[in-house]
Amino acid sequence: METTPYILKEYSPFLLETTIEEIKLFFHETSFSHFPVVENKKLIGIISKTTIEEIEQDDKEIGYLQYALSYFNVEENVNILTLLTIFSANNTNIVPVTDLEQNYIGYFELTDILHLITETPFLKTEGIALSIEKEIDKFSFSEVCQIVESNKGKIYGLFISESTPAIVKITLKFSAQNVNEILQSFRRYNYLITSKHKEDFYLEDLQERSNYLQKYLNI
Repeated sequence: METTPYILKEYSPFLLETTIEEIKLFFHETSFSHFPVVENKKLIGIISKTTIEEIEQDDKEIGYLQYALSYFNVEENVNILTLLTIFSANNTNIVPVTDLEQNYIGYFELTDILHLITETPFLKTEGIALSIEKEIDKFSFSEVCQIVESNKGKIYGLFISESTPAIVKITLKFSAQNVNEILQSFRRYNYLITSKHKEDFYLEDLQERSNYLQKYLNI
């Protein structure tokens, strides 16, 4: 998935000569959580809105307060998973982009990248979203794919949504003519299905048996 077209240059980065007052005004007028500081085209660091609001010396230039800067960036050909990790790890809605020599190029905004993800087949294509879990030492991606595809299903994507030393939880999206057969196949392979589906005849059968038992007990 190509991310380079989403590099933005709408706002110029701060310079070391930019005053605290100017930076505060910038954050007040925009929705950025952070913004880059550049000197001689090189990325020096990133200042956060939270940090700048705590500084009282409005007439000072940011260059005199470089201790307040953090540092994170990506290169322009970054893959989307790495980019999302940087966004999350730094609790930011903007990530600066540099070349290999740390020359500043522009920035990514989180909203653009999230929109890009929503355009993937995994989210955009209609299908069954299935949540399953299994013992971590007995799980494999190839087995999950084999179960779906051997029942003439088509997988759009899958990922590990949660993992513990004992259990792994997987979310997958697929399409198939016979959804119930795929669900029963997962059960035969000892997967626990944690999501509910109207196509799941197994649960319907359990409910019918439960109702029958209840009627018997009430006689």
